[in-house]
Amino acid sequence: MMQTTWTDDVRQAAKRIRRRVLEHILKHNGGYMSQACSSAEILSTLYLKVMNLAPLDKPLRPRPFPGVPSRTNRRYFTGAEFNGRAQSHQDRFFLSPAHYALVLYATLIETGRMDPSGLEDFNRDGSSVEMIGAEHSPGMEVTAGSLGQCLSQAAGIALARRIKGEQGKVWVFMSDGEFQIGQTWEAVAAASFHRLDRLGVFVDVNRQQCDGLVVNVMHLEPLHQRLESFGWRVVRVSGHDPEALAAPAAQTADGRPLVVLCDTDPCFGLQLLREHAPKLHYLRFGTSDEREAYRRVLEAM
Repeated sequence: MMQTTWTDDVRQAAKRIRRRVLEHILKHNGGYMSQACSSAEILSTLYLKVMNLAPLDKPLRPRPFPGVPSRTNRRYFTGAEFNGRAQSHQDRFFLSPAHYALVLYATLIETGRMDPSGLEDFNRDGSSVEMIGAEHSPGMEVTAGSLGQCLSQAAGIALARRIKGEQGKVWVFMSDGEFQIGQTWEAVAAASFHRLDRLGVFVDVNRQQCDGLVVNVMHLEPLHQRLESFGWRVVRVSGHDPEALAAPAAQTADGRPLVVLCDTDPCFGLQLLREHAPKLHYLRFGTSDEREAYRRVLEAM
């Protein structure tokens, strides 16, 4: 039997993530497909190579939504349990763009952390498997709000972990459009000021957002130079190359928080999706013929 490498495992997991997301979208006639195309290698690399997460005994089945936490409701939980109960030396993960939730669920399944049957509860009343993930959703620990709030929370957690003497890192997955938001830059400045070099951010630079191309909504480039000017260590890589994605995380900490800008293709692995350009944010089939075309692609994946 031929022995596989971790890069082989990442690439295979990424293919299965895209396939699982497309399968789900065909079943429900809609979903965030371009996000799976652009981010599958990033999330697979994080889960299979970069992050030191606490292990699980077996894949978890998502629990029902327990209701709003209060003095009379002590049953509340967060989706962090899918990333394991982090000890002081282990890492924690935060998903900032909550509309990537389906991609995260698929990642958890393909990396052995979530039971595949959990997707049966997707977007149902009373379920924690929400279409726009919240803090109780699988793999999520905080509610990121309407974008742009997660980095602030993650930076605060990274600072708290340092004060407590914990060695585990804090990893954040972001989308490029979040750098149009003022709170993001406040968090960038604060993380640099506090020298949070155990905070790492991976950004899906797919140049797409719900209102169109990022360049047309609010141009961000040169994003790497802007982040460097705030005192961050910035690395720019191909978001579909596992080795390039993993390399920055292995660098020795130097007092600067790390951001990896991952240039990605929102149609990677699904060329048929280009026919929807420039409206790639959400895929919904206009005709039965179009749906059948995607079903044929799924069968060939």
